[in-house]
Parts: sequence; structure tokens; C-alpha cells
Amino acid sequence: MHRPFSIDLRSLPDGGKDISGQEIPAFFDLDPKDPIQAISPLKYDLHLERDGKDLLVSGSLDATFSLECGACLERFDYHVKLADYASEIEIAKDDTINLTDTVREDTLLALPSYPRCDAGNVQPRQCPAEGRFEKELETTPDEPQSAGPGVWEALNKLN
Repeated sequence: MHRPFSIDLRSLPDGGKDISGQEIPAFFDLDPKDPIQAISPLKYDLHLERDGKDLLVSGSLDATFSLECGACLERFDYHVKLADYASEIEIAKDDTINLTDTVREDTLLALPSYPRCDAGNVQPRQCPAEGRFEKELETTPDEPQSAGPGVWEALNKLN
């Protein structure tokens, strides 16, 4: 079974180890009904190095996702490129450590919390819902625009 992020710490050289490759979109283990879907492989180029009781992981992660816009509900593509990726994982025991969850979560956390298609970075566009939900300010002619200083003066006299 292919496990690129399962690292045997006993065989990790003193100077560390480089791993690179790509994982299919199913690597992200997203539900088909999820508004986030991976549409490209995860490309990774990582350096792994032991530092005492920690494993230092640095390098780059790269993947493209299809997101659902929070305003218009249309799908758009968003490219995640973590060029200066770094993570520090505590080593519980000198055996094998699996970085799959760490890499998966760190990549997904780089996605926008409130996705908007006008923030898409693959094919930029204006959101079709822009301005549709903004409430117009309505004032009537006989409605005062402000309470004026008289109200504040009356309140100040209460002291």
C-alpha cells in the first residue's frame, strides 16, 4: 500500500530526508456533498528533519479546489499554494509517524473561511450576486436626519 506520509523515524538520516510527489484528489477524503472538492492532485515537495523530540517538516504544498460561493452559490476554482510550508510534529515514540492528517488539514485550512467567487484565484471574475442583497437606505422627507444637540443637552442636565 502506497503511504508517502508514513515516515519510519528509525531510518531517518541525520541530515533529514526529502520527499516529493503527488497524491490524487481523493487524498483529501472529502464527502461528495461537501461544498469543497479537490479537483487536482496534491503536489508536495517536503524536507523532513528530526530536532530532538520533534519532526520538522518544511517545503511546499500545492492543490486546486472547487468551492461554492457563499453569495451566489456558483462553483469556482481556488488554488492553494503553500510555498513556505512548515510544521512541527511532536514525536511520541521512535517508530513510525504518519503525516497524512497534518498535511491534509494544513492544506484545507489554507482555503478561505467564507469563499466568494470574486476572490477565486484561478479564473478571477465578479460575483453575479454582487449588490443583489444590499438594502437601500430609505428615508421619508418628514423624518429627522439626526436628533440634534438638544437631546444631548437635556441628558447632560440630568447629572
